[in-house]
Parts: sequence; structure tokens; C-alpha cells
Amino acid sequence: MKEIEQIYFNDFGVAFHWKKEQKVLKNKIQLVFKETGFYLSKEELNYFAETIDATCYEVNANCDTCEFKRKCHKFLLKTPVQQIDLAVSVNELMQIKDLVEGTLFQIQLKDYLDEICQN
Repeated sequence: MKEIEQIYFNDFGVAFHWKKEQKVLKNKIQLVFKETGFYLSKEELNYFAETIDATCYEVNANCDTCEFKRKCHKFLLKTPVQQIDLAVSVNELMQIKDLVEGTLFQIQLKDYLDEICQN
């Protein structure tokens, strides 16, 4: 197995950078959850976070008047890959949201600390 540098994980998935020849490849983030993997740039990951937030907003707005009250089977979540949408439950959406937001936070924190250490 190739080496990785873990960025963030939760019970639903993991995010990491691949390593090649002892060097961390930071230009893309591997996001793995629900037997699915996405290899995304930071910009694509940010876009995914925005899409997830918009979906959460829609779910919250629509679930309040729905008889199922967040217990519906599945709905579609758009991904940064235009041709791919994911069928997820509300619980899975929240886990994906945590995974993506936690990953972005850890990346930003590491970038900030690396910048401070250079000065």
C-alpha cells in the first residue's frame, strides 16, 4: 500500500494526502467515504463544502413541513464531479459535512502554522 498523510477522519470516512518517494503530494486531497473515493483539489473541496451547506439548508427547510421529519430514505447530493451525484440519508449528509469541514479546517490550520513557522 502506498503511504499517506492523514488529514482528518470520522466514523464515516477519511481524508488524506498521498505520499510519493517520501514527499507529501499536497495538490490534491483523497476523500474516502461510503465505499467512494474522490481525489479533489482544495478548490473542489471548498466547492463540495458549499454544495453540502446548500443541501443542508434545503433539507432543513423542507424537513420541517414533511411528515417523515429527516427520516426519509435517500436524496441526491451533488458532488464536485458534474456527472456524479450521491444518494445519501440525512445522517450520511451530516457525516460527509463533518468530514469535509474537518478536512478543510485541518488544511487551513496546517497552512497557517507552516506560514508562521517560516517567519
